[in-house]
Amino acid sequence: MAFEAVFREFDDREVTSGEIKAMFGPSETGIIRENLKNNNHEKAIELYYEIYRDQHDNMVKKNEAIHTLLRQLKTSGYKLGIVTEKARRSMDLSLDSLELNNIFDVIVTGDDVELPKPDPEGINKALEELGLSNKEAIFLGDSDADILAGKQASVYTIGVHWLPNFQTIEFSIQPDEVFSDISEFLPSFLETKV
Repeated sequence: MAFEAVFREFDDREVTSGEIKAMFGPSETGIIRENLKNNNHEKAIELYYEIYRDQHDNMVKKNEAIHTLLRQLKTSGYKLGIVTEKARRSMDLSLDSLELNNIFDVIVTGDDVELPKPDPEGINKALEELGLSNKEAIFLGDSDADILAGKQASVYTIGVHWLPNFQTIEFSIQPDEVFSDISEFLPSFLETKV
């Protein structure tokens, strides 16, 4: 919605969600800078964040199953991290809105890397900040870029289909494991890690 508004306002063009998804790779600010024909990028970025902030709670609902999973992993002593192409600013807005501010030990955003996924730079950076080797980590992803990044980082990579409206339906690169139901993940994870 925010991207559509930016392209409508600044380029006077309608951009479909499919066209926007095809732009994914860089952070939101990178997408605007690379794809907006109008040179007023800073104003466009501010409009993007204004809409993102104002509409976040209407568009993104808290997922109790994911919250429960994250709390269970955290209280079990696991280190948790996020590697995302989102910009730091939108990531902070989302974490605040979803009440997930203090659960992650490391967050690597699109602003923190030179090369977006499928390059493994973000995963490697997260591992370094956590003080873990690639053999001590598991990476969950919902897109082909995620799976390829995990594989290139030589991390055990799990494909997830927990939010089918927003995620890749089938992976073109095969992850080490796939979970379609969030309730299946934790018991299987704990079973293999004991």
